[in-house]
Amino acid sequence: MMAGVSLQGRGTYMSLRAKLSASWNKLRPKHVSATQIVALTFAVVILAGALLLSLPTASRDGISCGFRPALFTATSATCVTGLVLYDTWSQWSGFGQIVILCLIQIGGLGFMSVATLFVFLLRRKIGLRQRMVMAQSMSLNDIKGVVRLQKMVIVGSFAIETAGALILTLRLWPEFGFPTALRWGVFHSVSAFCNAGFDIFGAIAPGQSLIPFQSDPVILLTLSALIIVGGLGFLVWEEIVQRRRFSKFSVYAKLVLLMTLGLIILGWGVMCVLEWNNPETLGGMTVGEKLLNGFFQSVTMRTAGFAAVDQAKLTDGAKGFACVMMLIGGSSGSTAGGIKTVTFLVLMLTMWARARGRSSVCAFKRTIPNEQAQNAMTIAFLLFALAMVGGIFISATSHMNFTDGLFEAVSALATVGLTAGGTAGLSVAAQILIIVYMYFGRVGVLTISLGFLAGNRVEERFRYAETNLLIG
Repeated sequence: MMAGVSLQGRGTYMSLRAKLSASWNKLRPKHVSATQIVALTFAVVILAGALLLSLPTASRDGISCGFRPALFTATSATCVTGLVLYDTWSQWSGFGQIVILCLIQIGGLGFMSVATLFVFLLRRKIGLRQRMVMAQSMSLNDIKGVVRLQKMVIVGSFAIETAGALILTLRLWPEFGFPTALRWGVFHSVSAFCNAGFDIFGAIAPGQSLIPFQSDPVILLTLSALIIVGGLGFLVWEEIVQRRRFSKFSVYAKLVLLMTLGLIILGWGVMCVLEWNNPETLGGMTVGEKLLNGFFQSVTMRTAGFAAVDQAKLTDGAKGFACVMMLIGGSSGSTAGGIKTVTFLVLMLTMWARARGRSSVCAFKRTIPNEQAQNAMTIAFLLFALAMVGGIFISATSHMNFTDGLFEAVSALATVGLTAGGTAGLSVAAQILIIVYMYFGRVGVLTISLGFLAGNRVEERFRYAETNLLIG
């Protein structure tokens, strides 16, 4: 009897699942590309997060913050940016903080990583369409080995986040107690690895981010390591795990590692030089603290958004340099934003080659296709133009000078999360622009990049005669 009931229940379940599957196959759009699925799913996740954060239970005082602030926060979390209208600890309840943490995890790893995790747990097969979407969400142009890579991303991400949470918890435990240390350790490990920049240290000093820990090497170096690893990219992880030796890495992996190291050292040196005697930032610290905070600023300003020094008090030169570093960002297929490290390097190599009168661009005895050089120029010019327009618009509509407005616009576009003028003081129009910029910085740039990789070229039926112009 028991077996009969079990089989009957199973048959009913299978019948229901078959009906739901048939209904979905009948109703779903037939001509939606994988890139469109990525963009639409991000939008749905953001909308769902905004609705949850607008609930009264999500706010610490039990009063709804309203839909627009909730939408701003959900967009910032899902797009792993870190710009906020309110201090995360002061505004959001435990439920609200959990929602934000889930949005950060989904946005950082990509919704397909989270969806694939459930597929693995349910032991379901992954079809061709799912493999195509997985490849698109990780910036891949080939579905070969995508499931294996996805497994490594999930396992590796949780392992790294767990290790970071453990170190942070052990460091914070003696001073704040185990429950608080564990909560803070988990939240900030995930936020740092996903390059989100959200913090809940507002219980110590609201709105101060990591400034209370600017002399703590364990906190700053642990978060720095998480940020760097998260910003390398999943493809580079795979090569490090499988090939292990630098000489065996692909040209792409070599360029990513060298650019990451070079940008960290460059940013570290420049920030120390520009801020060494600034009494508002590094000036009042010991030599060791100056070097520590200069290093952390170099790491965080390219993609993470944590602040160990007050960004509003940086010199104008440091703010300008930070804008350049934010625009460069992390690496493709990672949790970071920006035009990406290798894209920037290809742009620089192309300019160097053209300046020397050469038509080909080479790296590690390999020629980079001219089409990729043109794609790099397109992305860089687009982000630069949007940053300038955003800076002008913000300074014109809010009580903020152009330098701080540009800083805010670049931070949103590159999904960094640092602010030099106070995001909460932006006008409603500027806040809406920031929402659009955060979404475009995370999803739009990805979609454009995937279009370069997977898009079909338009067949040109004719060409006009060439003409020569004066350039330069």
